Amino acid sequence: MSTAAGSMVEIFESGDSALRVVATLDDAELNWSLVHRLAQWLEASGADGVHGAAPTYDSALVEFDPLTTSARQVGAFIQLGLRQLGHEDTPTREPRSFEVPVVYGGDFGPDLADVARHQGLTTEQVVALHSAGPYKVRCLGAPAGSPMMDGPDFPLPVPRLKDPRISVPAGAVAVAGRQAVIAPAAAPGGWCVIGRTPLTVLDITRDPLVPYLPGDTITFRPIAAVEFEGLSGRYLQALR
Repeated sequence: MSTAAGSMVEIFESGDSALRVVATLDDAELNWSLVHRLAQWLEASGADGVHGAAPTYDSALVEFDPLTTSARQVGAFIQLGLRQLGHEDTPTREPRSFEVPVVYGGDFGPDLADVARHQGLTTEQVVALHSAGPYKVRCLGAPAGSPMMDGPDFPLPVPRLKDPRISVPAGAVAVAGRQAVIAPAAAPGGWCVIGRTPLTVLDITRDPLVPYLPGDTITFRPIAAVEFEGLSGRYLQALR
């Protein structure tokens, strides 16, 4: 079952304890902005029974306690939030910028040469395009708050690996399709790894666990392999 909320979103029931809010504006950037501003509004509202919202590119999953409230009540509350937010693309916080040093190729980026061949480029051209940035963090994905970003301006989408790796190391810098990502923690992965950063992205002793949020921007800076150890373990921090 779905309900329309004006001309901005459609709301779908997702099981008995969540609603999926899908933005339906004509502009992808406005859709992204709307679901993220809605999620922030819901988080700040402190509404009884609403656990939170997880926004992605054009939708948000809003979780609630069905013993405390109902899908109909939460849907009405979402529509209230949408009326307050309106169509304006106004951020609710000032975005921050991050610079990530990366060693490209070799053992640090085992798929760099394959990506270059697929794109009809040299490895140097791939590195230049990837480090041109900045890239906007669109949402946080798995594992452990991975920054899902717009990808480099490659000629072609990058195919995923036919045989995903059992383990990709923390700090791996990877691309797939038209997207870019950093692996905050070691995990299986099927994206093409073209480099690795020595910086620590995930810290389980901190709150939040990762330093960036959707809307922040990340720029990649090439470094030599000899610089890796000297930067290893430093925590990624915002430039401003």
